[in-house]
Amino acid sequence: MKKILLLLVLVPILSWSQSKRKKRIAEEKANAVLVASLKSHVQYLADDQLEGRLTGSKGEELAMQYLVHQYQQMGIEAKGTNGYVQEFVINEGKQMDAATRLVVEDQILTIRKDYFPLPYSANKSAQGKPAVALTEKGQPWFFDLQDVLEDNQNNPHFDIENTIKQQAAHAVSKGATALFVYNSSNRVDNIQFNKNDTSALLSIPIIYITKEGVKKYFADESASYAISVNVSLSEKKRKARNVIAFLNNNAANTVIIGAHYDHLGYGEDKSALDTFHAVHNGADDNASGTAVLLELARMLKVKAPTNNNYLFIHFSGEELGLLGSKYWLENPTVKITPNYMINMDMVGRYDTSHKLTVGGYGTSPVWGEVWKGLSSNLIIKFDSTGSGPSDHASFYRANIPVQFFFTGSHPDYHKISDDADKINYDAQKDIVKLIYELITRTDTKGKLSFTKTTEPQMGQTRRFTVSLGVIPDYGYSGTGMRIDGVSPGKLAEKLGIQAGDILLQLGEFKFVDVMSYMQALGKFNKGDKTQLRIKRGNEEKVFEVEL
Repeated sequence: MKKILLLLVLVPILSWSQSKRKKRIAEEKANAVLVASLKSHVQYLADDQLEGRLTGSKGEELAMQYLVHQYQQMGIEAKGTNGYVQEFVINEGKQMDAATRLVVEDQILTIRKDYFPLPYSANKSAQGKPAVALTEKGQPWFFDLQDVLEDNQNNPHFDIENTIKQQAAHAVSKGATALFVYNSSNRVDNIQFNKNDTSALLSIPIIYITKEGVKKYFADESASYAISVNVSLSEKKRKARNVIAFLNNNAANTVIIGAHYDHLGYGEDKSALDTFHAVHNGADDNASGTAVLLELARMLKVKAPTNNNYLFIHFSGEELGLLGSKYWLENPTVKITPNYMINMDMVGRYDTSHKLTVGGYGTSPVWGEVWKGLSSNLIIKFDSTGSGPSDHASFYRANIPVQFFFTGSHPDYHKISDDADKINYDAQKDIVKLIYELITRTDTKGKLSFTKTTEPQMGQTRRFTVSLGVIPDYGYSGTGMRIDGVSPGKLAEKLGIQAGDILLQLGEFKFVDVMSYMQALGKFNKGDKTQLRIKRGNEEKVFEVEL
């Protein structure tokens, strides 16, 4: 009888033990499958055959096809403009082609440093042996801006570009074959290569000689110089592609989960941090986040909390300035009410020193409550700000709460050494499971309220001593620098500068794009007083500023 009683006691215990063991084995198997899937995604996306997934390249297209195939296999609905794909054009404006060349007395001048063609120059060649001080038929002419700059120093309506074009028309009427423009005065002329200039091309080459170029190659104005010039300008456009899939629970709100899949290619866009013209595979940046997004989609397809829909977006153009996410927000492919956005960018290099950073903690008061109930093997640190240099910032600026997952920078960032064999796949697996749990625990919270946070300053380097506190719109293709937003408490907000304003001039320095704006900032020191000219709609405004 005692043996029977003992068996009756032990059977449930043994059964529970076996059940626990089966559960553990099943979990270990599921983890192994998840790690293998993540590794497979990263290894494909970071393979040399994709040539670094440069925005608009064949490699990006191969990556896009891979992503589409994954969603087709999962059976998740396509929500692009053409199946899963949303194409968009990136217009990089006019480019100075390699064929552009200036030779003076058998010496080849350095483009941008010694000279550059103006964007309305004819795509033509010219030769001759002109004297700087003479204007002869059948020869190139020279035009010194000194007198017109001094005569118009107090003329607010003076337009240097129109002056050059008028001089070019006069030169053409007198038989000139090219016009070389230079400035011997100390006044700022604001002559720049404006890649966004859409004005008609003139009939002869128009070349600006820098002060350095004049000093080195045209020091004697009475001398004649053997000159050969060729101008070749072209407009550079490329087609990029977002990949979009949708899990529809017929809910009122939709969670957006995103990651960018583009990278640096061979370094053509000059954002690589090494000097090699070689494939930058971008295993961590951002094949890692792309892989996590795919596996989150797979898990949610199998079992998704039902109080939200789920929109999965793989962005292109992130490396060029968050262009894909911004384009989708301006041209949404599905009508939704966004609840919140999760972004994964560089989530493959976790270790106990780098930790896992979760940004956007302050973008909704709900995040603190949700995270209190979460546990993980990972060491996590939180960052309140909703902005930053990745695609979640686009959604934050649209007043959508965000969470940004990031395992930190490292010595391989934007270098050819960012390869698949350096990814911590086991930790990447834990990140997938953590985000899935975050989504699950947030499902009962309804539509999350949004809170603005402080914003880090973008586009600054240490040499700048002043800041306006604005966030550039890197995708803007007009003249000037359009802004996406302003930082709370900074100078631009105090002045009343708004998102969408186009900054045109600071003091005497005009800007045609983000780079020339940065160059202008470097001319000022803290405490300097000057004027800021902007365009808002069709109206120009001038602000008195103290930097």
